[in-house]
Amino acid sequence: MSTLDHPDITPEMNARIDEIIAAHVSEPGAVIPVLRLCQDEVGYLPVELIDYISRGLNIPRSDVFGVATFYSLFSLTPKGRHKIRACLGTACYVKGIKEVMHRIGNTFGLHDGETTEDRRFSLEAVRCVGACGLAPVLVVNQDTYGDIKPDNVIDILEKYE
Repeated sequence: MSTLDHPDITPEMNARIDEIIAAHVSEPGAVIPVLRLCQDEVGYLPVELIDYISRGLNIPRSDVFGVATFYSLFSLTPKGRHKIRACLGTACYVKGIKEVMHRIGNTFGLHDGETTEDRRFSLEAVRCVGACGLAPVLVVNQDTYGDIKPDNVIDILEKYE
């Protein structure tokens, strides 16, 4: 195809994106797998990439954008290297997860749905992680932390560069 002009997309990523599109161009219903694979490659779906996918699959931009914005698995904004999920289930809420989130916000300038400028962390409030006995719970990447307190959350997060 051509070259994507975006600071987060390297020539190697561009080549892989071309391969992904070429492998799926004639498949009906290819939008979701192409978006997923391209997001895996880049880390998110910048608008320029959505336009590129649209042209490559010969599908209207509005259709590709509609799919990308409908499904929660897709992100149009960059995500951090480390994903912090704060459980807002009833047990976690009652045991103080909001105070933990405030401490994260005050320390890193990070609030629900945001990513730090250096892309170190992304914070997401989730409804339940299924670990109510450990409440309040924070999940960082694949690591689960229970009985989180505002006084110990920053020490835990500092382990993640």
